[in-house]
Amino acid sequence: MHMNRIAGLLLATALTTQLAAASISGAASSDGGSVASASVAPAVAVVAARPAPQDQGNEFRWTGRLASGRVIEVKGVNGRVNAEGTAAGGEVEVVATKRARQSDPASVRVEVVEHADGVTICAVYPNGDRNKQNRCVPGEGGNMSVQNNDVQVDFTVRVPAGVRFHGKTVNGGVEADNIAADVEAYTVNGGISVSTTGLVKAMTVNGSIRATMGRADWQGELQFATVNGGIDLIFPSTLSTEVEAETLNGHIETDFPITAQGRLSKRRLEGVINGGGRELRLKTVNGNVEIRRAS
Repeated sequence: MHMNRIAGLLLATALTTQLAAASISGAASSDGGSVASASVAPAVAVVAARPAPQDQGNEFRWTGRLASGRVIEVKGVNGRVNAEGTAAGGEVEVVATKRARQSDPASVRVEVVEHADGVTICAVYPNGDRNKQNRCVPGEGGNMSVQNNDVQVDFTVRVPAGVRFHGKTVNGGVEADNIAADVEAYTVNGGISVSTTGLVKAMTVNGSIRATMGRADWQGELQFATVNGGIDLIFPSTLSTEVEAETLNGHIETDFPITAQGRLSKRRLEGVINGGGRELRLKTVNGNVEIRRAS
């Protein structure tokens, strides 16, 4: 497949699926989401909620308890998102640090939305379009655009065992270490690095993806995609999947014995690992693809 066609496909997939209106140039936009109501009974998702947090200078801090299986979702636009796993039963802690060269850091507010599935925290930038104001909404969709504002908001998140983590930004990397639940990570200009006892979903455009997973029992399809960067995945030995991997400028390697289907080459691999049962799709343009077995 022609390089421009692959790049266009991956870029369209990344932006459409997870970053609804992202601009790679820096006047970027990120994804939001839609729910029927942003307020739910605390017993559904938040085990012990705290009073509404307030901005204090250039640092914002939120803490609270989430039940196992719920999600802490962090959405930025300009800035990195870093998460670290903590002991079971502990509090979720989110710290947002704002800095800028010219714009006023106070112009960007950090919002918290509690919902049925957990808590979503966003960096909300001012928007000159009165008809399409930026909103902090869980999940996909919504509007998070940036116009002539160089404020960078870096998030640091502490995630207790059992709580899922979703990290999303546009201009910045996403890193999640020692998470004890499933992880989703999305960006446009930045790398992604995840280690978890659960499953991972990840997508970027300009950056590499590195993920270590403790489970391999997903349902349906699991996809990892980038344009400029490699894909390096570590699975447990129990991995059983139908795999399709593709690169244009790079090579493909796997530690797992594979039953080939169709034509094999250094740049395209299609086959079955341990009998299949689920689908794994890996695509990049400029980078290597590696499927490794956990030691």
